[in-house]
Amino acid sequence: MRFVRGHVAWMVATVLALALLDALSYELFFVLSLIGFLIVTELTSPFNVTPTWRRRLRWPILLGLAGFAVVVVRRILEILPPEVVPL
Repeated sequence: MRFVRGHVAWMVATVLALALLDALSYELFFVLSLIGFLIVTELTSPFNVTPTWRRRLRWPILLGLAGFAVVVVRRILEILPPEVVPL
C-alpha cells in the first residue's frame, strides 16, 4: 500500500504543479508520472526479499519506457525540418 499511496501522491502533485505552471499536457504528465513511478519503485523496494507483486512491475516499466520512446521520437520529428524527414 505504501507503493500505491506514494505513486498516487506523486501523480496528484504532478497534476497540481503542471496546472499551476499552466503546462498541463498528456505527454508531460505521462513522462513525469513515469519518472515518479520509477522513483517510487526504487524508494519502496525492500532490501532482503522481493515480493511476488514487485516482479510484475517489470511489465509496466517496460511499457512506460516504450511510451517514453514514442514521445521522444514524436518530439524529435516535430523539431526536425520537413525536408529532413520523408513522410
